Amino acid sequence: MCKFDLVVKNAKVIDGTGNPWFYGCVGVKDGKIAYIGNLNDDIDCCEIIDAKHQILSPGFIDCHTHSDFALLRDPGMLSKLKQGVTTQLIGPCGISAAPISPDRVNLLDAYAGFAKAGVEPEYNWETFGDFLNVIDKLPLGTNIGAYVGHGTVKINVMGFESRKPTEEELKEMKKQVREAMEDGAFGMSSGLIYPPGVYSEPEEIEEMAKELNRFNGVYLSHMRNESYNLLKAVKEIIHVAEVANIPVQVHHHKAMGIKNWGLVKESVKLIEEARKKGLDITIDQYPYTASSTTLRACLPPWVHEGGIEKIIERLNDPSTRARIIADIEYTDNWENFYKNSNGAKGVVISYTPYTPEFECKTLYEAGKMVEKEPLDVLCDIIAANKGNDNACYHMLSEDDINYVMKSPYTMIGSDSIPVAPGAKCHPRTNGTFPRVLGKYAREGGVITLEDAVKKITGYPAGRFNIMGKGLIKVGYDADLVIFNPDTVIDGATYEDPFKEPIGINFVLVNGQLAIKEGKSTGNTSGRVVRRK
Repeated sequence: MCKFDLVVKNAKVIDGTGNPWFYGCVGVKDGKIAYIGNLNDDIDCCEIIDAKHQILSPGFIDCHTHSDFALLRDPGMLSKLKQGVTTQLIGPCGISAAPISPDRVNLLDAYAGFAKAGVEPEYNWETFGDFLNVIDKLPLGTNIGAYVGHGTVKINVMGFESRKPTEEELKEMKKQVREAMEDGAFGMSSGLIYPPGVYSEPEEIEEMAKELNRFNGVYLSHMRNESYNLLKAVKEIIHVAEVANIPVQVHHHKAMGIKNWGLVKESVKLIEEARKKGLDITIDQYPYTASSTTLRACLPPWVHEGGIEKIIERLNDPSTRARIIADIEYTDNWENFYKNSNGAKGVVISYTPYTPEFECKTLYEAGKMVEKEPLDVLCDIIAANKGNDNACYHMLSEDDINYVMKSPYTMIGSDSIPVAPGAKCHPRTNGTFPRVLGKYAREGGVITLEDAVKKITGYPAGRFNIMGKGLIKVGYDADLVIFNPDTVIDGATYEDPFKEPIGINFVLVNGQLAIKEGKSTGNTSGRVVRRK
């Protein structure tokens, strides 16, 4: 029997701590890192990888990914493995696949829409633990951990009603969050621009977040505003950290809309000041100047009340549609994605399965195609696609990205949304992690390579207490990546979002080779990881 199942030799090792690289060999046995140091040429092992001129790092952790439903169709997640991702955390932005009771499934299913990635789930689960058990039986390519979504819990208890919860409803929502944490959730996420989260008062969030305290769970939020009211939104999440006495994280931190560029300097300062006071606040970020979410994000909050059926009903009523269009054009008291993208030319339709002729077109181009005003076409498309809609919004600043990335409190999360077969997606789905290593570390010098690796390995693993992950350390799981620091880069673009990255040459998940010389081995050695 071999002393090691696999040995990586001659590597520049970046261990995930942020420390400088060092030359070394790493031995793997029974899925664990068994040795770090130097080995002779007559190594007793089953397989040797010569990593000369390459970096050996821990497997990358995507702390912000919407793969919840896509896993049911594509548990192998090759698009993640090709980027070096070995662990995904699902359920961000308030929407998780569980908990959901049978009488509420139709509401969640309609709302999830495009995030289902072409899947028609059986919903053979109710509790959060049930869902993790379903996922754990799949041939997983990556490890999977999960947050419980505040929005999903709210749907499960209140539907899409725009009102404060009763005392009994709040008690039930807190109970469901607590049960999810007991089942292994790493925290609770919220999406406060999306229904039903948008209808939640800060006090509701604070009360539910208190359930995380005894589990040391993290509250993560797609905040109430990321444009003109960014600073107020950051202060709100800071207040949650204070009153609930828990760690919190700002999802995909950014300032949307050219008028708001530069605000991140003030928002990061707020976070730094809060940390000096002893409040545990961190950030995740994706490295692109376009965001991606539903086309419905262009609609005012009041339009969303009651769910997808009510949205369509309002869009199809001429007088209500006129009011909707007027609100989009002339009001500023809400997160207006259309205006933040500088209008119709900044909104690119990426997924509308019932109207595929508009995919990859701007709203401006779509209007020209059918000789209608762009906002009228927007309403037509949303109504026709019944909750299955997605778009890219070009509204962010490269300078802001650089500034946020430099913060020691920032980690990287793709915010990726896997799509149905044949559909288009944001390039971050297939390019986030090689892009950070290539564009921002090597080419731009925004951060060092060691810092880049830390932000996608050891930092998120420590933040969420993912046991045995994120570091090259004896006894840790052998989730490893070998990449070429001189060539690693993303390939995906807005025009060709499925183009593969280059420079990610070997990927191990729990000691098994998933990617070998850039090609899939077909191994599926991922597993569900739970908070401990």
